[in-house]
Amino acid sequence: MKLHWEIEESDIQKIKKFFNKNKDNPFVLERINRNLKKKNINLSKNAFFKTMVVCLLTTQQRSGPDSIVTKFINKKPFPLQYEDCKNQNNLKEYVLNILNSHSGLRRKNRIADEIVTNLQILEHGLWETIFKRFKNLLSNNSVQTERETAIFISKNLKGFGPKQSRNLLQSLGLTIYEIPIDSRIIKWLNEFGFPIKLTSIALSDHNYYNFVSDGFQELCKSCGIKPCVMDAVIFSSYDNHWTEENVVW
Repeated sequence: MKLHWEIEESDIQKIKKFFNKNKDNPFVLERINRNLKKKNINLSKNAFFKTMVVCLLTTQQRSGPDSIVTKFINKKPFPLQYEDCKNQNNLKEYVLNILNSHSGLRRKNRIADEIVTNLQILEHGLWETIFKRFKNLLSNNSVQTERETAIFISKNLKGFGPKQSRNLLQSLGLTIYEIPIDSRIIKWLNEFGFPIKLTSIALSDHNYYNFVSDGFQELCKSCGIKPCVMDAVIFSSYDNHWTEENVVW
């Protein structure tokens, strides 16, 4: 059984009007440079580890330009560096001390557990496999390869479901089609007039997530807009205070 998506001309014009209104936001321009033009791609252990930690921090926590988590993420140097974490005798205690020194961050104990578990998994052999997949994405972007890599991440790293696995890949500049679908995307699709009333609660189910992703990609394809760019346009439209200085990562 296969679903047929039919995009009407009125849908296309509505999306293009919204896109043109928000396309020059610094957050959007950064997404274009990183994910489409592949500028400043950094596939190092340090970059991956920071992005992984950022994804865990932004789970169930507001991450707009003026948010507590964004201010933490943009600290220089980043408070939780790979080399520092790798060399700790008690990593959980180290992570908790840093997180507790920044008031307002949520889920601290759980995040600390996830960081400890994931670093152990990476150090015990996952680095080689994961970077091999990442390099493949750089030369072979397709819905299938991106989705397969997202599934691989969600199966191997703690704290990474359908959304955050794609958030990690997108933040590293590796994806074009698969995006992190969250409550903002769901809200926008419902307001736009998606044929089925969507809910963010069901996004933890891979099949439901893929269904929404397929619909989003069809909308973008009909408008000649890459999904990763449309995602940035939608995200930035809810927070109009993004600047070149506070854009995350």
